[in-house]
Amino acid sequence: MDYSAREAAHRAASDAETIAWVDEHDQSLGALPRAELRERGLIGRGTFILLFDSAGRLCVHRRTLSKAVYPGFWDAAAGGMVLADERYVDSAARELEEELGVSGVPLAEHGVFFFDQPGNRLWCAVFSAVWDGPLHLQAEEISEACFVPPTDVLARAGREPWCPDSVEALRRYLSHNPGKMPRLCT
Repeated sequence: MDYSAREAAHRAASDAETIAWVDEHDQSLGALPRAELRERGLIGRGTFILLFDSAGRLCVHRRTLSKAVYPGFWDAAAGGMVLADERYVDSAARELEEELGVSGVPLAEHGVFFFDQPGNRLWCAVFSAVWDGPLHLQAEEISEACFVPPTDVLARAGREPWCPDSVEALRRYLSHNPGKMPRLCT
Protein backbone atom coordinates (compact mmCIF):
# COMPACT_ATOMS: atom_id res chain seq x y z
CA MET A 1 0.00 0.00 0.00
CA ASP A 2 1.14 3.48 -0.81
CA TYR A 3 -0.19 5.81 1.85
CA SER A 4 1.14 8.12 4.54
CA ALA A 5 2.05 7.29 8.11
CA ARG A 6 -0.78 9.61 9.16
CA GLU A 7 -3.28 7.55 7.15
CA ALA A 8 -1.85 4.32 8.59
CA ALA A 9 -2.24 5.61 12.15
CA HIS A 10 -5.80 6.71 11.39
CA ARG A 11 -6.58 3.27 9.91
CA ALA A 12 -5.22 1.51 13.02
CA ALA A 13 -7.31 3.71 15.32
CA SER A 14 -10.37 3.17 13.12
CA ASP A 15 -9.95 -0.62 13.16
CA ALA A 16 -9.88 -0.54 16.97
CA GLU A 17 -13.11 1.50 17.36
CA THR A 18 -15.93 -0.33 19.13
CA ILE A 19 -18.77 -0.73 16.63
CA ALA A 20 -22.43 -1.71 17.09
CA TRP A 21 -22.83 -5.44 16.35
CA VAL A 22 -26.30 -6.54 15.20
CA ASP A 23 -28.08 -9.55 13.72
CA GLU A 24 -29.92 -9.99 10.40
CA HIS A 25 -32.92 -8.15 11.90
CA ASP A 26 -30.89 -5.13 13.12
CA GLN A 27 -31.21 -6.27 16.75
CA SER A 28 -28.27 -5.45 18.99
CA LEU A 29 -25.87 -8.25 19.92
CA GLY A 30 -23.34 -5.98 21.63
CA ALA A 31 -20.23 -4.28 20.31
CA LEU A 32 -16.91 -5.37 18.80
CA PRO A 33 -13.80 -3.73 17.39
CA ARG A 34 -14.36 -2.76 13.76
CA ALA A 35 -11.57 -5.03 12.44
CA GLU A 36 -12.94 -8.06 14.31
CA LEU A 37 -16.46 -7.45 13.05
CA ARG A 38 -15.16 -7.29 9.47
CA GLU A 39 -12.79 -10.28 9.79
CA ARG A 40 -15.46 -12.53 11.31
CA GLY A 41 -18.05 -11.54 8.68
CA LEU A 42 -20.44 -10.20 11.32
CA ILE A 43 -23.03 -7.49 10.80
CA GLY A 44 -22.60 -3.87 11.89
CA ARG A 45 -24.53 -0.67 11.42
CA GLY A 46 -23.54 2.06 9.00
CA THR A 47 -24.76 5.47 7.92
CA PHE A 48 -24.84 7.01 4.46
CA ILE A 49 -25.34 10.76 4.10
CA LEU A 50 -26.17 11.98 0.61
CA LEU A 51 -24.97 15.59 0.59
CA PHE A 52 -26.58 17.75 -2.08
CA ASP A 53 -25.98 21.38 -3.00
CA SER A 54 -28.96 23.67 -3.64
CA ALA A 55 -28.68 22.94 -7.39
CA GLY A 56 -29.39 19.26 -6.67
CA ARG A 57 -25.88 18.00 -7.35
CA LEU A 58 -24.51 15.24 -5.13
CA CYS A 59 -21.17 15.47 -3.31
CA VAL A 60 -19.04 12.46 -4.26
CA HIS A 61 -15.55 11.69 -3.07
CA ARG A 62 -12.66 9.34 -3.65
CA ARG A 63 -11.59 7.24 -0.68
CA THR A 64 -7.93 7.13 0.29
CA LEU A 65 -5.91 4.00 -0.36
CA SER A 66 -5.64 3.35 3.39
CA LYS A 67 -9.35 2.54 3.75
CA ALA A 68 -9.97 -1.08 4.80
CA VAL A 69 -13.04 -1.44 2.61
CA TYR A 70 -13.12 -0.18 -1.01
CA PRO A 71 -9.74 1.66 -0.95
CA GLY A 72 -9.42 4.24 -3.71
CA PHE A 73 -13.04 3.80 -4.81
CA TRP A 74 -15.43 6.67 -5.47
CA ASP A 75 -18.11 7.07 -2.80
CA ALA A 76 -21.59 8.51 -3.29
CA ALA A 77 -22.08 9.30 0.40
CA ALA A 78 -20.31 10.47 3.49
CA GLY A 79 -20.74 8.12 6.40
CA GLY A 80 -19.35 5.25 8.34
CA MET A 81 -19.88 2.71 11.05
CA VAL A 82 -22.19 3.37 13.98
CA LEU A 83 -20.28 3.29 17.25
CA ALA A 84 -21.44 1.20 20.20
CA ASP A 85 -24.40 2.86 21.98
CA GLU A 86 -24.76 5.47 19.20
CA ARG A 87 -28.00 6.15 17.32
CA TYR A 88 -28.01 6.16 13.52
CA VAL A 89 -28.78 9.90 13.33
CA ASP A 90 -26.00 10.77 15.78
CA SER A 91 -23.54 8.69 13.76
CA ALA A 92 -24.65 10.43 10.56
CA ALA A 93 -24.10 13.91 12.04
CA ARG A 94 -20.69 12.88 13.43
CA GLU A 95 -19.53 11.31 10.16
CA LEU A 96 -20.68 14.25 8.03
CA GLU A 97 -18.67 16.63 10.20
CA GLU A 98 -15.60 14.36 10.39
CA GLU A 99 -15.40 13.55 6.68
CA LEU A 100 -16.61 16.72 4.96
CA GLY A 101 -16.52 19.37 7.69
CA VAL A 102 -20.27 19.95 7.46
CA SER A 103 -22.18 20.46 10.71
CA GLY A 104 -25.38 21.99 11.96
CA VAL A 105 -27.45 21.00 8.92
CA PRO A 106 -30.82 19.26 9.16
CA LEU A 107 -30.65 15.58 8.21
CA ALA A 108 -33.57 13.96 6.41
CA GLU A 109 -34.03 10.26 7.16
CA HIS A 110 -34.73 7.84 4.29
CA GLY A 111 -34.97 4.46 6.00
CA VAL A 112 -32.67 1.49 6.41
CA PHE A 113 -31.69 -1.50 4.28
CA PHE A 114 -29.49 -4.56 4.67
CA PHE A 115 -26.32 -4.73 2.56
CA ASP A 116 -24.57 -8.08 2.42
CA GLN A 117 -21.28 -8.65 0.60
CA PRO A 118 -18.17 -10.48 1.79
CA GLY A 119 -16.21 -8.16 4.08
CA ASN A 120 -19.06 -5.64 4.27
CA ARG A 121 -22.26 -6.70 6.02
CA LEU A 122 -24.29 -3.74 7.24
CA TRP A 123 -27.63 -2.41 8.24
CA CYS A 124 -27.50 0.90 6.39
CA ALA A 125 -29.37 4.06 7.40
CA VAL A 126 -29.73 6.61 4.62
CA PHE A 127 -29.85 10.36 5.28
CA SER A 128 -29.64 13.44 3.09
CA ALA A 129 -28.75 17.08 3.63
CA VAL A 130 -28.27 20.24 1.60
CA TRP A 131 -25.09 22.31 1.90
CA ASP A 132 -23.68 25.16 -0.19
CA GLY A 133 -20.77 26.05 2.08
CA PRO A 134 -17.14 25.00 1.85
CA LEU A 135 -16.05 21.41 2.38
CA HIS A 136 -13.19 20.51 4.71
CA LEU A 137 -12.07 17.03 3.67
CA GLN A 138 -10.69 14.57 6.19
CA ALA A 139 -7.32 13.92 4.53
CA GLU A 140 -6.91 10.48 6.13
CA GLU A 141 -10.11 9.23 4.49
CA ILE A 142 -10.85 11.41 1.43
CA SER A 143 -8.43 12.30 -1.36
CA GLU A 144 -10.79 14.48 -3.46
CA ALA A 145 -14.44 15.53 -3.69
CA CYS A 146 -16.75 17.20 -6.20
CA PHE A 147 -20.46 17.77 -6.87
CA VAL A 148 -22.11 15.91 -9.78
CA PRO A 149 -25.67 15.19 -10.93
CA PRO A 150 -26.88 12.08 -9.05
CA THR A 151 -27.68 10.26 -12.28
CA ASP A 152 -24.02 10.63 -13.33
CA VAL A 153 -23.05 8.47 -10.36
CA LEU A 154 -25.24 5.62 -11.58
CA ALA A 155 -23.76 5.85 -15.09
CA ARG A 156 -20.17 6.05 -13.80
CA ALA A 157 -20.70 3.17 -11.34
CA GLY A 158 -20.88 0.79 -14.28
CA ARG A 159 -17.47 1.91 -15.60
CA GLU A 160 -15.43 2.94 -12.57
CA PRO A 161 -14.77 1.58 -9.07
CA TRP A 162 -17.58 2.88 -6.84
CA CYS A 163 -18.52 1.75 -3.32
CA PRO A 164 -21.46 -0.58 -3.99
CA ASP A 165 -23.08 0.13 -0.61
CA SER A 166 -23.28 3.89 -1.15
CA VAL A 167 -24.43 3.43 -4.75
CA GLU A 168 -27.22 1.20 -3.41
CA ALA A 169 -28.10 3.90 -0.85
CA LEU A 170 -28.32 6.44 -3.69
CA ARG A 171 -30.44 4.09 -5.84
CA ARG A 172 -32.87 3.59 -2.98
CA TYR A 173 -33.01 7.33 -2.32
CA LEU A 174 -33.69 8.12 -5.99
CA SER A 175 -36.36 5.41 -6.31
CA HIS A 176 -38.29 6.97 -3.41
CA ASN A 177 -37.59 10.59 -4.36
CA PRO A 178 -37.66 10.77 -8.18
CA GLY A 179 -36.68 14.23 -9.40
CA LYS A 180 -37.03 15.80 -5.97
CA MET A 181 -34.61 17.59 -3.70
CA PRO A 182 -34.22 16.04 -0.25
CA ARG A 183 -36.99 16.78 2.23
CA LEU A 184 -35.35 18.19 5.34
CA CYS A 185 -36.26 17.50 8.95
CA THR A 186 -36.40 20.57 11.16
